[in-house]
Amino acid sequence: MKIRTEQIEVFEQAAVRNFEDEMVEHLADFSPPLFKVIKQDQMRQAVRFGMSQAGQYGLTLRGPLRLYLEMMLLFGSHFDTDPQYAWAADILKHQHSVTEMARAERLYQKTLDYQEKVSGPDDANTRKALSDLSVLARSPETFSSTNFRASIRQEMIRVFPTKANYIGEEALADLIQEGLAEASKYHFSTHRGEALIVVLMFAFGHGCTKDPLYPWIARTLADEKIIDPAARAERLEKKAVTWLEHVIISSPEGPQT
Repeated sequence: MKIRTEQIEVFEQAAVRNFEDEMVEHLADFSPPLFKVIKQDQMRQAVRFGMSQAGQYGLTLRGPLRLYLEMMLLFGSHFDTDPQYAWAADILKHQHSVTEMARAERLYQKTLDYQEKVSGPDDANTRKALSDLSVLARSPETFSSTNFRASIRQEMIRVFPTKANYIGEEALADLIQEGLAEASKYHFSTHRGEALIVVLMFAFGHGCTKDPLYPWIARTLADEKIIDPAARAERLEKKAVTWLEHVIISSPEGPQT
């Protein structure tokens, strides 16, 4: 019996589809609050994105792929290039000198270390930080024009001290720089609008404006019906508050993000 190339391709596609189905179901259990909002189709997009990204680092086995996808939910889909998680990039890049399973084990151990030192027992630190971010987003607080970077950095430290301490001053500075550059793309000229983008990156990862796990951010930024940048920033701020209050903080399962 001869198996044609076309048959092999069908088998491979079926295997990939089955794995996608398995991972969508797994991630739905891993983060029920997130899945409740983005639903199956959007989660599948995130799974496909993650599988593609993981493949670039030579991660092809079931266990490492699943770990990579779980880390996306914990740190954002672009955690591999995020200054907040430079340790991940450092581990992933050694694909030619360190085996896939060894790198996956290092990522797993580092993730456990992060969760212990940053998230705290039952994600208590993360939940408190998200609650404080919600309060900050609803407050009329403005940031100093003469010392904006220092003031937003101080707010980040105040809101999530365990994370700020873990990632360090240099990573915070790099994240703020990225946030300001991203805000300028959408002509957010006020410090409040700039701070909003920085805070979203701090909470959901530096690639949050294009993250398939948080489509509400990209949709709001790309909404052609909103002409005024100030109105766009205000709409995004309201969306963020809704997410924080009704999706994550109110969830009995915890944030898992």
